[in-house]
Amino acid sequence: LQLQPPARAALLTARGPAACYGTSITSAKIQVNGVHLHYQQTGEGNHAVLLLPGMLGSGQTDFGPQLKSMNKQLFTVVAWDPRGYGKSIPPSRDFPPDFFERDAKDAVDLMQALKFKKFSLLGWSDGGITALIAAARYPNLIHKLVVWGANASVTQEDLRIYNGIRDVSKWSEKVKKPLEELYGHKYFAETCEAWVDGISHFAENPDGNICQQLLPDIKCPTFIIHGEKDPLVPQAHAEYIHKHIKGSR
Repeated sequence: LQLQPPARAALLTARGPAACYGTSITSAKIQVNGVHLHYQQTGEGNHAVLLLPGMLGSGQTDFGPQLKSMNKQLFTVVAWDPRGYGKSIPPSRDFPPDFFERDAKDAVDLMQALKFKKFSLLGWSDGGITALIAAARYPNLIHKLVVWGANASVTQEDLRIYNGIRDVSKWSEKVKKPLEELYGHKYFAETCEAWVDGISHFAENPDGNICQQLLPDIKCPTFIIHGEKDPLVPQAHAEYIHKHIKGSR
């Protein structure tokens, strides 16, 4: 198997087990911004894509089907675990006021450490917010952008919804089980509470702003997806993002 330069560089710099690329899925860690970030990589296509998971998620829990089934001739697919999530522990996850900005910088710096010059972002939920910020902050690096279940602000209605999921014992077994297996009950429960507190702080900003002012800075082709039964993110958020990213669909 002839390795493309990004894949070869990734093998050389990766910490942890690294197998040959192609259709197999490699799992490795690499040091970025003072933390060891875990990622999975597969495929050998010219179009590099980073998959960004949602709150409490990891590459494996949120993107197992994409890692398995995305076209590996067209794409080189990378799924990452943001710091404090999945296998990117330590450190423990925390939620300072700039946690989305921190994730956006980590995500972009991870892809640069893996030697990708330009790449697309597919982000869902919190990963969608992170992807919006990254696309606005680093327009020369981002090829295309897909977000789903994302929001650029936090409303009073959102606060009510978030507080409704604060207690993980009330979650459905289907959603709860993989996260409890990944983290153990204590870390899972405490991190969920910390997330609710962390994201709720945005409601104190004018208009509940997370990244509204950045949306006009997104220049790459952008595709916005929303599930009409999304229990966490009302559809108005998707409509707002579409309205404020020029040319988005």
